[in-house]
Amino acid sequence: MAKGEKNYKPGNILISEDEIRARAAEIGKKVSEDFAGEEILVVGILKGAVMWMSDVIKNISLPLRVDFMAVSSYGASTKSSGVVRILKDLDNSIEGKNILLVEDIVDSGTTLNYLREVLLHRGPKALRICALLDKPSGRCVPIRVDYVGFTVEDVFIVGYGLDVNQRYRNLPYITSVEEE
Repeated sequence: MAKGEKNYKPGNILISEDEIRARAAEIGKKVSEDFAGEEILVVGILKGAVMWMSDVIKNISLPLRVDFMAVSSYGASTKSSGVVRILKDLDNSIEGKNILLVEDIVDSGTTLNYLREVLLHRGPKALRICALLDKPSGRCVPIRVDYVGFTVEDVFIVGYGLDVNQRYRNLPYITSVEEE
């Protein structure tokens, strides 16, 4: 652990692996219905959305392609800085394509709103947003999430791809963290 970095430990399980997988199946089915007969490009936001995106796309019964973007608004903090930086952009054009943007958690809405605007300016046919977790109490910017896995309280959450200081992404469930 770096000097001055806080140490956190996982708390109680808030959402189990079975609950997450069941919800991913429901959302995958709904996405398949909503885009019936069309191809979609699923865009995962690195690194946190990888596990959730994997489970959702396993349940989509349409032709699809996958791409990724990496953004930063947190750094090593548990609070968003409000400044969004694109660290990795898409590999190909999205003009005229159906886009499913997959995020791990929607908190302030700043990052997702920024990404939504950037992607809309690139001319997709449709843009829908899917998030594992929605934390509406943290919202600073209004943002519509089309497919929500779970709504959560205002606590810092890790597991199933979400981290604190790059730790706990590998937990197969969602839990809060507490300072040690």
